[in-house]
Amino acid sequence: MTPLRQRMLEDMGIRNLAENTQLSYLQQVSLYAGHFHRSPEELGPEQVRAYQVHLTKTRKLAPSTVSIATAALRFLYKVTLKRDWAPDDIPMPKKVFKLPVVLSPQEVMHFLACVDNLKQRTILTTAYAAGLRVSEATHLKVTDVDSQRMVLRIHQGKGRRDRYVMLSPRLLETLREYWKVVRPKTWLFPGDIPGQPITRFAVERACQKAHRAAGIPKPITPHSLRHAFATHLLESGTDVRRIQLLLGHRSLATTSRYLKIATTHGVRDDQPAGSVARGPAAAV
Repeated sequence: MTPLRQRMLEDMGIRNLAENTQLSYLQQVSLYAGHFHRSPEELGPEQVRAYQVHLTKTRKLAPSTVSIATAALRFLYKVTLKRDWAPDDIPMPKKVFKLPVVLSPQEVMHFLACVDNLKQRTILTTAYAAGLRVSEATHLKVTDVDSQRMVLRIHQGKGRRDRYVMLSPRLLETLREYWKVVRPKTWLFPGDIPGQPITRFAVERACQKAHRAAGIPKPITPHSLRHAFATHLLESGTDVRRIQLLLGHRSLATTSRYLKIATTHGVRDDQPAGSVARGPAAAV
């Protein structure tokens, strides 16, 4: 390991960046150095600009991918190497605003029915019923299921924040039936490697297989179930602020985009503001 890589690792550790972020940043800096066959310490703003042009024009990468590389280079030069550059020396690509394609409740149920493996079907069902990111679902532990308070504890989700999400009676029943068969010890959804949880790649493969079997023309990924969760709650009358808390969004603006997707939204006459309507909880 080079001294520069070690120092960057230490700088990221001091700032408590997520492990995935650290790995991504190191990978991006390595690709950048490999492109010029020189140490980043020997490169300057002109090389950064040339590399960004290479990513956008030659490799034709999406703005979101270029943004990851840009964030890594900003951290390297601003934090680790402490270069006194102007912000425009490493410009960040403008984010492209896209609305997700959302499955209907009927499509979600049909899709889940096409998952033939019990563990994979249960984890995807949990992701939908609780609105979880795939990394959050894979890292659930048996002790995170609180049947007394009817909540699931999400440990160190995105942004290294804990939160609680709702556990519906139907989801609890599904998890109990799953537990009777699999009998997990530590991880709720154990992987093939002893002592390790199921990988996100295994969940994504199961999702792709079920997608083909379901014959649904819409794109489906594990994250599609999280989008469906939020949209279906909004359509059933749950207020946006409550959905924000359930999803673990830092900004209400991020959650508000579902207002542009939902066919109907707003609190029903018979539902108190702030309460959670039936939505996904009643579907699974």
